[in-house]
Amino acid sequence: MKIQIPRVAVAILLTCCAGIALAQQKPASEPESAPTPPSPETSAKIDEILEGEEAVLEGLVTSYDPGNRRDPFRSLLAPAPRSAVSGPRPEGTPGFLIDEISIKGIFKTSQGFVAHVDVQNQKKSFLLREGDPVYDGDVLRIENNQVIFRQIVNDPTVIKPFREVVKKLRP
Repeated sequence: MKIQIPRVAVAILLTCCAGIALAQQKPASEPESAPTPPSPETSAKIDEILEGEEAVLEGLVTSYDPGNRRDPFRSLLAPAPRSAVSGPRPEGTPGFLIDEISIKGIFKTSQGFVAHVDVQNQKKSFLLREGDPVYDGDVLRIENNQVIFRQIVNDPTVIKPFREVVKKLRP
């Protein structure tokens, strides 16, 4: 079954389409407005971006901006990078990293608990109390069989800038 469209309807449709096309065209008498030139600051930024892109394309510079994401080029199996130690560490307990400390004993005194600790590469042992500073944090609490440290974390991907590290007397 064929549908017959009257020739009058086709003529009206073509006339309407032609009218719409003519209405959308700009008159030739209107001058086209020239785009405004960018400000000097904007053009300087554009030039800097283009120079950086050219350097990357030429292979002179490589860059990666992880933003707030984990760096995919760092191994998940490798240990976390240690904080860079700038200059000599302070003497005594303020110069010890939490990872270097091992708990040898915990004593209860009239002022609270005291932890007896050994440190790697040291020939002496030390006593820690709650609130004592260490190089990468401080002693948060000392309990019957464990010492809880608050370690400062320099990782922009974590929400809290610290984490709690528990060292047990008998692991």
